Amino acid sequence: MRPDVVHRLAALREAGTVVLLAGVVVAAMAKNPQFLDVKNLNSILLWIPLLVVVGMGQMLVILTRGIDVSVGSTMGVAGIVVGMLFRDHPGLNIYLGAAIGMAIGFVLGAINGGLIAWAKIPPIIATLGTLSAYRGLAFIACKGEQIDSNNIPDGLTNWALFGPITINGVTISWLIVWAAAAAILTAYFLRWTRTGRDVYAIGSHPEAAQLRGLPVTKVTFLVYSVCGALAGLAGVLYASRYGFVNPGTAGQGFELTVIAAVVIGGTNVLGGSGTVFGVLLGCLLLGTINVALAVLGIDAAWQTLVYGIVILIALTIDSYLQRLLRRLAVGA
Repeated sequence: MRPDVVHRLAALREAGTVVLLAGVVVAAMAKNPQFLDVKNLNSILLWIPLLVVVGMGQMLVILTRGIDVSVGSTMGVAGIVVGMLFRDHPGLNIYLGAAIGMAIGFVLGAINGGLIAWAKIPPIIATLGTLSAYRGLAFIACKGEQIDSNNIPDGLTNWALFGPITINGVTISWLIVWAAAAAILTAYFLRWTRTGRDVYAIGSHPEAAQLRGLPVTKVTFLVYSVCGALAGLAGVLYASRYGFVNPGTAGQGFELTVIAAVVIGGTNVLGGSGTVFGVLLGCLLLGTINVALAVLGIDAAWQTLVYGIVILIALTIDSYLQRLLRRLAVGA
């Protein structure tokens, strides 16, 4: 597909996400005019950082025509292990803890990458297996015991409570700063590095990329490793956000939400196209939906159904736009 067509497609997808976001806000405000008050805005800004951090890694994987459904379990393992370190070594530096969480995630992601890149196991099969294995590893590591709030350093929980900027009572927390850093680095990687451009090329046409001599195996291994590292960081941010880490619930089901945000944000599930800005819009949309459901008193069980419906809508719109722009490209 020609670059100008890809750019038009990305713009249309992002515009569609903006329309969906506006629709959710209007519908919520029609039911509750106070929907966008300070409390709810802070709730939205507190909900999306973990989604953004893991979403950046998931986008890289999906751009190569892959998928990683083990990110929630990776979060759980990293959160549990780092929580245990904080519990057993109260003076441990919180930034060192974050680095350890990323290292744990990197190793788990590298296992996924090895299974997919070299063992040639289909991504969905490989990461379904590690989803279960990593969740079991979390239970084994802590012997089924929860890491309680008294084991989490105040400096870490303060990342969720405070931040560098507060505007009219709306706090831009340090979790938002971490998420922004992940998004900026991902955007730079994709736009300004050769490997980042290779990610798009491999997703657009893996066979052609192989024939052109692109390092398909190495890039595939890299994106899964990076995805794991970001999920590991999110495990530490989870401890900051919630103040505890439970091996059974930390990150459970998070993979569905992450994939929903990435797909809704316009990243093509068939690989080769997607933008950081689009994923940010997808995360903002799901964060808004999450808070809207709570504000409107809708049972949390409906969230999964809503996510599924929104994914189907996004995929339907995406399929239509691709057909439309192919016709435009042929006629141009």
